[in-house]
Amino acid sequence: MTHMFESALIQPGTVVNLSRRFVLKGLVSAGTLVIGTSFLPGAARAASAWKTGADLMTGGTVNNPHVFIAIDSSGVVTILASRAEMGTGIRTSLPMVVADEMEADWSQVRVEQAPGDNIKYGNQDTDGSRSVRHFFWPMRQCGAAMRMMLEQAAAARWEIDVSSVRAQNHEVVNLVTSEVVGYGALAKAASALAVPPVEALRFKDPRDFRYIGTGAIQIVDLRDITMGKATYGLDAKMPGMKFAVIAHPPVVGGKVVSYDASETLKVPGVEKVVTLATSPFPLAFQPLGGVAVIARSTGSAIKGREKLKVVWDDGPNASYDSVAYRAQMEEAVTKPGLVVRDDGDAEGALKSAAKVISATYYLPHLAHASMEPPTATAHVADGKCVAYVSCQWPGDCQTDVAKALGIARENVTIYPLLMGGAFGRKSCYDYVIEAALLSKATGQPIKVVWTREDDLQHDTYHTVSVERIDAGVDKDGKVVAWRHRTCAPSLMSTFKNDYDHQSPIELGMGVVDNPFDIPNLRCENPAAKAHVRIGWFRVVSNIPHAFAIQSMVGEIAAALGRDQRDMLLEMIGPARTLDPRTFRGVKDFWNYGDPVETWPIETGRLSRVVEIATDKIGWGRSLPKGHGLGVAGHRCFLSYIATAVEVAVDDKGNLSIPRVETAIDCGFYINPERIRALCEGGAVMGTALAKNSEMTFKNGRAQQSNFHDFLLARITEVPLKVGVHIVPADLNIPSSGVGEPPLAPFAPALCNAIFAATGKRIRNLPIGNQLAT
Repeated sequence: MTHMFESALIQPGTVVNLSRRFVLKGLVSAGTLVIGTSFLPGAARAASAWKTGADLMTGGTVNNPHVFIAIDSSGVVTILASRAEMGTGIRTSLPMVVADEMEADWSQVRVEQAPGDNIKYGNQDTDGSRSVRHFFWPMRQCGAAMRMMLEQAAAARWEIDVSSVRAQNHEVVNLVTSEVVGYGALAKAASALAVPPVEALRFKDPRDFRYIGTGAIQIVDLRDITMGKATYGLDAKMPGMKFAVIAHPPVVGGKVVSYDASETLKVPGVEKVVTLATSPFPLAFQPLGGVAVIARSTGSAIKGREKLKVVWDDGPNASYDSVAYRAQMEEAVTKPGLVVRDDGDAEGALKSAAKVISATYYLPHLAHASMEPPTATAHVADGKCVAYVSCQWPGDCQTDVAKALGIARENVTIYPLLMGGAFGRKSCYDYVIEAALLSKATGQPIKVVWTREDDLQHDTYHTVSVERIDAGVDKDGKVVAWRHRTCAPSLMSTFKNDYDHQSPIELGMGVVDNPFDIPNLRCENPAAKAHVRIGWFRVVSNIPHAFAIQSMVGEIAAALGRDQRDMLLEMIGPARTLDPRTFRGVKDFWNYGDPVETWPIETGRLSRVVEIATDKIGWGRSLPKGHGLGVAGHRCFLSYIATAVEVAVDDKGNLSIPRVETAIDCGFYINPERIRALCEGGAVMGTALAKNSEMTFKNGRAQQSNFHDFLLARITEVPLKVGVHIVPADLNIPSSGVGEPPLAPFAPALCNAIFAATGKRIRNLPIGNQLAT
């Protein structure tokens, strides 16, 4: 089985995709140094958990990543990136760490994308905003080990003690004679040396970092993306490749009863029709099933599918109606639910409160709608499979493709390509398994292409949610009681049958970890059964939880005649360090997969970002008629983030957003340019979701099909100016998430600003025409 996959001409600091020429057993040649490090936990590890690089996801902890560096005889350094790239810049940021720590000249660095392999590279699931916090230290250790081996080789070359040499900008300097020798000349000798143990590693002083934290390095994909040369999943090609589009069951869990492909097979270019079995519940990442049309072009396959006549059994979700389901959830939150936190006596405090403020909030299903729909290209032959994919989780994808094909994991090779957006959808790789199964069935390389209609109508949707909050205020205007009922189908329903309550993962996203200084705080979770596939979505359940909680803060402030910012800071309370495991009633607290001891809740950091964001937007200044300011702050993915929004609403209800200011405290950071980009993108995405986006269902079927009815933000709707302010931090402040948090506070800040401008309270998203006069 032979495949050709051509990469663009490699420029300094750019990325190419890993191909057959770059495998460990074939990489080593004369004059080439390759290092694969394996770092073990325990006494040999750095003291704090953040320096351990622990990752509890599939593939075990990342204490044992195979992080590879190669130096050829010319001095070119090749760094392997094991995390997939979907716009966060991670396959630039982590190689930057290696290059900085090993004193490499970035102009002589090349980045290679690793294939999917959890055993070799550790966890490869690029989601959860954890790549930096879990991989910074292993990558730094790898760079330090490389630098020390080069220094040792140079010392031996000059027959002097290693203390008399120093690696500096791609060379090793003899501190006695001022001689220098390049990395390329040392590669062969260094390759014969033992890798230093972790406890012996000597790290650079952070003051000497050349790349880390400076923002001086552009992402390695930038040139190719700008020039239209970047290789995305849809760009993959294999000799003899055929194209497939699939008629999926219109209702999740549905099955093919019968089909008539006679007209389909008359379409020029269509070659055959293949059925895919519907996977049993729970679906997890398995294909939905259906009927695939195989053709010589995507256009022919689409036309062939249009002619296909299929009779469906819609299955157990045939009656799902999102309007009726919303009413059921709204009824559920009026009654007691499963208690998931119960500090003090919230029920008693609500009864005795001088004033009770109550509100119910609704957020709909959302589709990911990434610009590049799901796609994969696979060839199965001779008991092996090769696939080029647009996928966030190539390691587990390798494992599940192997299971689906009934072959050994080692016989499956997954090459991750650049993703044209993902937002969590491409952690579910059902479309990759589809391509593999269709290739096996046809004996040909197959590219599966999901159209926009497929993408929207068969997504792994963000959950729908109803949130009710009742707040009790005493005679002095202090909030003394808080009861939050959160009702939403769980993403765990995709992986477990009869999972009708939110999981600890979802409840740990702003509900049971609510940091407010309120003595009587109760959280309840009424049951809600899922009727569609629920999946990860950027910032996940922080979207509804933050929207409800921060909107309620605004409502309390308005009811009491208080300033929003002052009210929020008062409710956060004095600077404290909190451990939600000590909150009464909280079970199996989920701290984004990381230890609370290292990443506790620090309310002072939350207050600080609120203060920064509001100061930067000029909180309290005089505003023109129809303008208003709003603020929201939230802890999510272990970071602290606040957004202040200025809106303008004219007499006809037309909404514009002149200014947004976001402050983020994400601990120690690598690439400030990417942080700014992600926060700016969060404001754009947040505008779209809050103002326009919604998926609805009738008779189990998604009602939206393309961007004419699943609306994104137009260029005239997005914020005119977005300011981003990063709280400085040194290595003593553990890194935390950046990719997801910017979305969490945006919608509540926006809606609080709308209230300030108009007096209209938005409790149901999307905003749509609610502002129309």
